[in-house]
Amino acid sequence: MPGPLVPDDVTDAQLDRDVRRALSGLGPFLAREVGGHLVMVGLLIDDDPEAAWQHALAARRRGARIGLVREAAGLAAYRAGHYAEALAELRTARRLTGSDEQLPVIADSERALGRPERALALAASPEVARLDLEHRVEMLIVEAGARADLGQLDAAVVTLGVGLLDSRATAPWLARLRMAYADALAAVGREAEARHWLERAADADPDDLSGAQERIAEFDGVVLTELEEDADAEEPRAQPAARPRSIPS
Repeated sequence: MPGPLVPDDVTDAQLDRDVRRALSGLGPFLAREVGGHLVMVGLLIDDDPEAAWQHALAARRRGARIGLVREAAGLAAYRAGHYAEALAELRTARRLTGSDEQLPVIADSERALGRPERALALAASPEVARLDLEHRVEMLIVEAGARADLGQLDAAVVTLGVGLLDSRATAPWLARLRMAYADALAAVGREAEARHWLERAADADPDDLSGAQERIAEFDGVVLTELEEDADAEEPRAQPAARPRSIPS
């Protein structure tokens, strides 16, 4: 089955050295072909995740025994909303590589499939303690989301109310943690506190890689709309829309 075309100016030379080394066992021709598709996954995954998924499938058909190929396929499936496929690919990648790095994505895929209890079980697994800081934070965000899925809104606030919120770091992971905390606060009606933590999220990410500034404008728009509705009619205020699922980098 032919896969999507890889442009002539896209080559496996654009991959990291470690990825090229992992592909070398396929032989020169297949390594170049699979590598080209992996480059396309990276180029497309933010703007056209479905196209990235198609390139990931093409890479998987030719390099299914390579853990990094299966991981790329899993992440592309996740970003494209194919959560069952993401689970299958990332579990296989975990067996092949021995890495637990994508546990937050695996847990969030369980959430997406309507199984928050499984996400919570993964969040409580001993392997999480061995993750680096950024991925531990992502798992906290997923865990809080699973609590919210189960209607445990106060527990979601408690889950995210960790000392790391007051870190002096300047990093997207801190912005994401603060934004998730703001979401949890807003869900229980603590809107002033939520706005405060959105501002602090923006402070932690001056390059706005996390989209914190957009979230502040979005939050203010929701609050303004609610105030206008309250002025027109005495009706219960709508809760802010649920946020998209977490997407670890």
